[in-house]
Amino acid sequence: MTAPTATRPAGRAGTMWPTPPGALHVRPLPRESTASYLTRLAAAYQLTPAHLLDGLHITATGTPTAPPATEIHLSNEATRRLSHFTRIPPAHLARALPRRPPPAAIGTAHAATARWQPVQPALQPLPACTACTIHRSPHHAVPAWIHPAPDLPRLMICTRHQQASSDPRHPAPLDIRPVPELTRTHLRARRRPTATSLTWASTITTRWYDHHQHLHERWHTRLGRLTAANPHIPPGPASPTLTCRNLITYPETLTLAAALDRLPPHPLTRTQQTAFLHDLANRLNLPRLAPADHDLLWQRLATR
Repeated sequence: MTAPTATRPAGRAGTMWPTPPGALHVRPLPRESTASYLTRLAAAYQLTPAHLLDGLHITATGTPTAPPATEIHLSNEATRRLSHFTRIPPAHLARALPRRPPPAAIGTAHAATARWQPVQPALQPLPACTACTIHRSPHHAVPAWIHPAPDLPRLMICTRHQQASSDPRHPAPLDIRPVPELTRTHLRARRRPTATSLTWASTITTRWYDHHQHLHERWHTRLGRLTAANPHIPPGPASPTLTCRNLITYPETLTLAAALDRLPPHPLTRTQQTAFLHDLANRLNLPRLAPADHDLLWQRLATR
């Protein structure tokens, strides 16, 4: 595969690639953003993503920036060319890369086209485990960015290498060895909570966290251990108190979500509410749990 002479980077004279196309196997991580994978693939050949796309004769529009701020959408023909170049079957690429619907002009195009688009901060991918990234791309140490699992709180936890991330503003994943309860919780989460219960639980624990309720001392201690082990966490503009919140509350959020999943499909009586709170306090390792009248947990217990 060759490209116009004007776009050829330094390499062997008269060739586009420093090494033969497809010779450097760069495998995508599960749920890796397409922009992240394309960036790592290009880096393995000492190219920029723009040079790689040009070499594959894929016409790209939009303004590319480094992940996680932008994503790239590929047409079917562009995906086919990427698959041919990487020697990864299209079905394997489709399983690994996130299935986000492309813009209509890209998804229905017959030509090899691509479009860079900015990603809202709330939807940006998270830093992937560095050890997993090196294993799948040994030729060049370029960070990878992955999307969190859709049926868990917005975070990434690698139990094998004890790394985690919960905010795209972190430049790298965090060392969670000083917080072993995160790994234990993730390993036990084989039965995922329903989306409704997870949404309720995440909202409730977030409110508790922000208002220093019920589990504040435990969460404060957990945050201290996490930040002490990770001096690379940027202090601003958002503080670690905010950027690490999903990780800090993760064990209790899943515990609450599992408890909410066991509720009957009707509002609880006062006696049943008391019994539920007593059982939940035990599951959260609290001596007692007495939510204020305005606590969202009461609203959930009164909901059909």
